This record gives sequence, C-alpha cells and structure tokens, in this order.
Amino acid sequence: MGRYLMTHSLLASWLYTMKENPYEDMTTERDPMGEFMQTLRREPTPTTEAMQNGIKFEDMVTDIINDRADPNDPWYAAAEKVARRCAGGILQYKAKKIVEVGGMSLLLYGRLDCLKAGELIDIKFTKSYDTGKFFSSTQHPTYFELIPEARQFTYIASNGRDVWPETYFREDAPSIFPVISDFFDWLRAVDLMQVYQEKWATL
Repeated sequence: MGRYLMTHSLLASWLYTMKENPYEDMTTERDPMGEFMQTLRREPTPTTEAMQNGIKFEDMVTDIINDRADPNDPWYAAAEKVARRCAGGILQYKAKKIVEVGGMSLLLYGRLDCLKAGELIDIKFTKSYDTGKFFSSTQHPTYFELIPEARQFTYIASNGRDVWPETYFREDAPSIFPVISDFFDWLRAVDLMQVYQEKWATL
C-alpha cells in the first residue's frame, strides 16, 4: 500500500471546481475543471499577473524584515505593516505529517509564510477584500492539523495599499479530514482516483 501527498492547494482547486460547476460551457473565460485536471496531473501552470503580484508583495515583506527593501516602492507602507507582524517568526516554514484518511496513508504537506509563537500567518495579495473572505478556505484547517502547537491562523490580506488581518482560532476551525474524505469519494465516483495515486505517490 503506497502513500500519497496531500496539500491544501489540491483540495482548494477541487472545491473551486465544485463551486463553479465543472460541466459549464467550456467557452467561458475560466475552465475550473481544466485547471483542476492540470493540478491533479501536476502539470506546470502559467504564472498569472495576480500570482506575480502576490510573489512580489511577499518578497517585499521579506526584504523589509531583512532591511533590503526600497522605501520608495508604492507598496512599501502596506508591506511594512505585514512585515511588523511577521518579524521574529520563521519564514517559509515547511511542515509535513503522516495521516490516514479512508484507509489511505497520506503525507499532509504545507509551506507556511510565517510561523511565530503559536500563530500561523499567511500573506494574501488581493484586489478586494470582504470580511470573512477566507472562512471556507481549506488552508487554516490543513495547517492546524500540520502544526499541533498553533493556536491561531491569521490571513493578512493586502492590495498593496490597505492591510486586512483575518484570524481563525483552532477551536473554531473544522477538521480537514472530512474534506479529504469527500475528495476521495468524488475521485472514485468520476474514475480519477488512479490519476491521483499515480501523480501524487510519495515515500
């Protein structure tokens, strides 16, 4: 019996597909099912402008912490607020844990933007923000499972000008295991479990 990698990103891609109706007309601008299949097959995906902005903003936060940033950058003031929250933490911390769901052995894996004294911090660059934007995210339930000592998870969202923290506490977060179980049920129902097992096999 093998072991398989499981990440928040894979679950998030699947849930987005379910939300957006995977059987919609394929002439629409986005093809959620196509995007999910790329993720499931672990195929490289093009870097979008939104992804590039997110990487740039995170890099700026890191540069500010390390005293290397350009204070004249238009995003500097917002990035500095985020950097103050992350200063003293461990940046880009990789976490993994062997778990079992539905009789399958999994390596749950995640990379945290910042781990700081019992708080997990994830930096999100976004054009717009509404309170509760990340309520249904699979990210904080996954990372609470990965980091047993973490008490809270804070998403720090920014558009390069404003900064919006959104915090979830361990006792309020649902378990990620039922989501993984539903995902496996769906893979079996649409005959994609073999693709997952082939592409996500790990030691």
